[in-house]
Amino acid sequence: MSGTGTFLWTFLKRDKWMLLWWILGAAGLYVVTCYSVDQLYTTQQQYDEAAASMEGNAAFIAMAGPPRALDTLGGQTAWQTTAFGAILVGLMSMFVVGRHTRAEEEAGRDELLRASAVGRYAPTTAAVLVAAVANLLVGLLVSVSLTAYGLAGADSFGLGLGATAVGWFFTGTALIAMQLTASTRSAYGVAGIVIALSYVLRAIGDVGNGVLSWCSPIGWYQAMHQFSGLRWWPMLLLLAGAGVALTTAYSLFGRRDYGSGIVATRPGRPRARRGLLSGEGLAWSLQRGAVLGWAGGMFLGGLAYGAIGDDVKALIGDSQTSQDLFVQAGDDLVTGFYGTSILMLAVICAGFAIASALRPRGEEENGHLEVTLATALPRSRWLLGHVLVTVGGTALVLAVAGLGLGAGYLLVTGDGEAAWSFSWPVLQYLAPVLVLSGFARLLFGVLPRWTVLAWAPLAFSAVVMLFGDLFQIPQWLQDVSPFEHLPMVPAEDFDWAPVLVVAAVALALSVAGQMAFRRRDVH
Repeated sequence: MSGTGTFLWTFLKRDKWMLLWWILGAAGLYVVTCYSVDQLYTTQQQYDEAAASMEGNAAFIAMAGPPRALDTLGGQTAWQTTAFGAILVGLMSMFVVGRHTRAEEEAGRDELLRASAVGRYAPTTAAVLVAAVANLLVGLLVSVSLTAYGLAGADSFGLGLGATAVGWFFTGTALIAMQLTASTRSAYGVAGIVIALSYVLRAIGDVGNGVLSWCSPIGWYQAMHQFSGLRWWPMLLLLAGAGVALTTAYSLFGRRDYGSGIVATRPGRPRARRGLLSGEGLAWSLQRGAVLGWAGGMFLGGLAYGAIGDDVKALIGDSQTSQDLFVQAGDDLVTGFYGTSILMLAVICAGFAIASALRPRGEEENGHLEVTLATALPRSRWLLGHVLVTVGGTALVLAVAGLGLGAGYLLVTGDGEAAWSFSWPVLQYLAPVLVLSGFARLLFGVLPRWTVLAWAPLAFSAVVMLFGDLFQIPQWLQDVSPFEHLPMVPAEDFDWAPVLVVAAVALALSVAGQMAFRRRDVH
């Protein structure tokens, strides 16, 4: 273990900003939810009506968990946050562990560090400690914040420390995943599947007889019954599971060869598939997993929105602030809510579009681009392949999100005509989403070292969407968001003119970025 302290300090210093935002984001989920619920339901009658509406909705139960004490602020907070909070700390743990173990090993930096007088397990132990500290800070911040807000102290600490225990469990499973494969991307895929499977098992179990919920760490977390008869013993399952997972991971690490995984890498084909001989085929091969993963996630997101059905009034209550936030257009409550929901789904989909547009930068940074351009593939054709995947992938992700929304609404209400009217409007937002991806491509072509700024327009668009009118942001500033110019169908009538104008802006940004890339040096 020699050198563990040095590695720990180095990792914490290196990740201080990343960890800060992860910790604040995860803890903020709980605090913001508590505040939102408190503002949403102002009387006990509203709590009772919301509880009655949600307790009998199987889609809500599958999405969030078993309904307990939904007629109280604490019960609503726990119900709305435990499943998604567990996913957040799980993802944080996965990325922290992977960043300092398999990613460093794959890049070759870890081998250089191990050439000095350090213990074999020192870097791995330091990575685990960073994840453990981050999860502990999330739990403490949630516990103290909710207690300060006025919720019961014991239940608040049960909610917060339960999240910590879930994060430690997923830290162990992530470390196991890092030992199984030789690729960081594959390891992230395995760890992500574990998190997704935990959520699915919990969802099926909660809707069914509850047996499968006990096969999921998220189910163990929710079995603590925060704000509905707190019990601490399920947390022991999480701690024991984390211990078993970490022990298994260290055992696997000691058995495998450095630079390889327990699961041997399959040899490649003697000749490349025909699809890989083109820029488009290569780009699809690199981004296929992200496209399919985002499509599956957005289908579930749309399904969750659609499962609300016509119970919009019970969901948002009588608060004028809530109605201004969730019903931003039209006079009808249901169509206005779904118009806003479609916009929210589109803004989330923009995350995929930006990440896809920035994938070429990753290929450039890790040296793959130089090797690729050494072949007969022109750089313009190489980048065009990624552009086509971004455009096609974005259209697919948006379409699947709309399909999920319509399917959820149809399952709950049985109204096929209304379900269709809520499904197709999401496709009009392809144009503004591509504006954001075009801006990212322009940065890649002109200022590749500053591509992190590509996420700023997405953050700005989200703020305008949620708080533009609420915070009285000047209209000219709101109009900077490309989403601001499109009608909120179905609450408003569809109009081709703004869609075509925004699409022209997206095309101009993309072409400018591609031309700039053709004229600059690689790296």
